[in-house]
Parts: sequence; structure tokens; C-alpha cells
Amino acid sequence: MGLFTRKEKYIRINPNRSVRRKVEREMPEVPDELFAKCPACKSAIYQKDLGPAKICPACSYHFRILAQERLDLMVDEGTFEEMFTGFATKDPLKFPNYQEKLAAIKAKTGLDEAVVTGRAKIQGQETALAIMDSNFIMASMGTVVGEKITCLFEYAIQEKLPVVIFTASGGARMQEGILSLMQMAKISAAVKCHSNAGLFYLTVLTDPTTGGVTASFAMEGDIILAEPQTLIGFAGRRVIESTVRENLPDDFQKAEFLQEHGFVDAIVKRTDLAATVGQLLNFHGGRK
Repeated sequence: MGLFTRKEKYIRINPNRSVRRKVEREMPEVPDELFAKCPACKSAIYQKDLGPAKICPACSYHFRILAQERLDLMVDEGTFEEMFTGFATKDPLKFPNYQEKLAAIKAKTGLDEAVVTGRAKIQGQETALAIMDSNFIMASMGTVVGEKITCLFEYAIQEKLPVVIFTASGGARMQEGILSLMQMAKISAAVKCHSNAGLFYLTVLTDPTTGGVTASFAMEGDIILAEPQTLIGFAGRRVIESTVRENLPDDFQKAEFLQEHGFVDAIVKRTDLAATVGQLLNFHGGRK
């Protein structure tokens, strides 16, 4: 019966709204996005434990990162010079709400398109650099993406620079119809001209790299690297299974599977990428 004789302060149930609001105000506030859930192992991870590379400490899953975060990890401080900005799509199909969607995603991400292009130094080696950002309409390849990457190769030929591209894409941008598919041939022609000039081209496949990007410049690098467990493919898994009428392996279209079958040269952890890319640039005609 001691419970009923103790004189302790309990919160009384009071229908008065002002009292309830006071109690609510006194409750501690938990910041949004304090924890992240790993898509691979389902662990709840304190955001600061992910680190700037955003790698799960439990299973080493590589979270998708923004183009600016990629720049911070890869590029020598103060050396990145963005180029080929201000391009705008002509919206050839006049696709409903397409321009409004573009304006909203530009405001949200701070990007002008799904790829950031420019000149930079990686471990002291000068290079022409492109980074695709899956946060911009899943880095789909429209006419502006194709134009920016083509201009980058043309600039690299003129300046005799190697090209490094971090790919990430859901494929061609269907809001622009056949013109989006034509970017595959357009960029591939620029890659061939760059190769004919005897210059080095390196691709780093990040999650996800699919569709027309995979079918063109993503797989045309002199050396092809990939981050661990990256999804790489052309068509979707269910489409392929229904076409070949067979069950595919569990790791089908993962970077490890593609490396085993000769499509990827090496799988490199994000924390080791800057050193690896810098070393490859140095080996293959880079300049400081």
C-alpha cells in the first residue's frame, strides 16, 4: 500500500488544453533523420556513424550519395571547376508537367541537371570529371545530360586530359522520347574520338547504373571500376526472367557477379576510390 501513501508529483489528467500543450512543449524534441536504416542488413544506424563516405558499419553497404558529397570525397580541395552549365531541354514532346517537375527537382537538389561536369584534380592528377546524381530524376539521361558529357569529352580531347565518369542512372529519360535514346550513340562517338586521340577514360559504376547508360558510355571505359554491391544492368530482373523463362541467380546484376563474368575490372570501396583513381590516372598518362 506504500504506493498510495507516497506524496510524489504525478501529472494529473486534465481536460484543459493549455495544460496539455504545456506538457507537449516540455517533451524533448528528436531531430529528423537522426537515424538511417540500412537497405541491406536493415540495421538502424546513427547518422554520424555512417561518416562522410556513408558506409554501413554493420555490413559495409554503400549508401547512395549526392554529387557534391562525391566531389568532397574524390576531388583535391579547391580544384574543381564546374563547366557546361546553363543548358536547358527543349522538351521535344511537350510532355505533361515535365517542365514543372524539372523546376521542382532543380530547386530541391541545387543541380541544373542529372550530371555535374567540370575539370578537377584527383590526387594531384588533372582530369575532366563527370558525376551523375541519382537524386535528379534517378539520373535519367536526357538531351542535356548527353550534351554535357559530349562537351566534356570534346574539351578533354582539346586539352589532352583523361576523363573520369561516376555513373548512376535509371536509363534514358522517356519524357524526351527518341532524342534521349540518341544520346547513347552521341556520347559513344565522343568516347571513340577521345580514344583515337590516345587518351585514358575511366568509369566508376555506382548504384544504380542501368538502362541506356549501361548500354553505352558506362561500359566503354578503358578500365571499369564499381563500388561494392552496385546494381548494374540494362533491363530489369523481372523483364529478363519473363523473357528467358528461367530463375536468375540472387546476385544477378550485382557488381560482384559482373566482375566474375569479366564486365568489371575491379570493385573498390568508396573510402579507397580517390587513391585508386589517382593511381590509375598516374599510370595512364595523367599529368600534375
